[in-house]
Amino acid sequence: MEPPPATRHHVTVLGAPLSPAAFAGVTRRLARCEANIERILRLSEFPLSAYDLLVSGGDTARLRTELAAEAVTQEVDIAVEPATIWRRARRLVVMDVDSTLVQGEVIEMLAREAGCEAEVARITAAAMAGELDFEAALRARVALLEGLPVAAVDLVRTQVRLAPGARTLVRTLHRLGYAVGIVSGGFTAVTDDLVAELGLDHALANTLEVRDGRLTGKVLGPVVDRARKAEALREFASLQRVSLAQTVAIGDGANDLDMLAAAGLGIAFNAKPLVREAADAALSLPFLDAVLFLLGIPREEVEAADAADQAAPA
Repeated sequence: MEPPPATRHHVTVLGAPLSPAAFAGVTRRLARCEANIERILRLSEFPLSAYDLLVSGGDTARLRTELAAEAVTQEVDIAVEPATIWRRARRLVVMDVDSTLVQGEVIEMLAREAGCEAEVARITAAAMAGELDFEAALRARVALLEGLPVAAVDLVRTQVRLAPGARTLVRTLHRLGYAVGIVSGGFTAVTDDLVAELGLDHALANTLEVRDGRLTGKVLGPVVDRARKAEALREFASLQRVSLAQTVAIGDGANDLDMLAAAGLGIAFNAKPLVREAADAALSLPFLDAVLFLLGIPREEVEAADAADQAAPA
């Protein structure tokens, strides 16, 4: 009887720069795991270098452990994903918002306007590191915003900036027929604009209560916490009629952990150590469109599609 085929994995290596020494370190670790490189595909040269290695043999858990250690040594990102049919069938990507889709934490921007930035930042850091219950931390921070004029909220909304590569990521995913959603522990005052600006398919966030043109310091309805984020991922997948194996979740904080665990591929983006260790893959480079490389999509194909769109008659 023929032996079963060797297990295969996609090992994605990203760096800015990506040195020969880093590549040599990766190959040594693969050999240690009894994994052989069958194919190398260059995914990007600039602004970061990225390569997809198709390897046979090796255990998934051991590969991730060994290559995570090498990633720290070489100061690069390395992701390990089993080579299955699902990699070519991902159809829903759900992202956190603050410090993922957008730069920074919106609640800290609001706190700056309210004059309580330091206190809110302290609570935020503890909550994102998993040291405080997220719902209690959110309600405590929002309470500090009591009396803030809606005009200040509008000002903050105009100051929110997308993460580098966010537009490219969403545009490319939509071009490929993916649905894209956001699930945020932040606020609809910001996410509503993101939905309109990027043409997002799904969104869930908290709503700040307003009375007489000022924040009351309360949130309307249930808080979007860690458990609710994972639940929203499942709801969005059901609406899209795709399995959880066909989903990707991206986040940076402890309140994203359940969502990352539930998705077919959970990606920690510039995340806290706790989240990096738990996720399937971790990106430390500041470019959100690097997520495309973890899906096996080369930059040159993205650029060719963008150029074709620009050349097409209006």
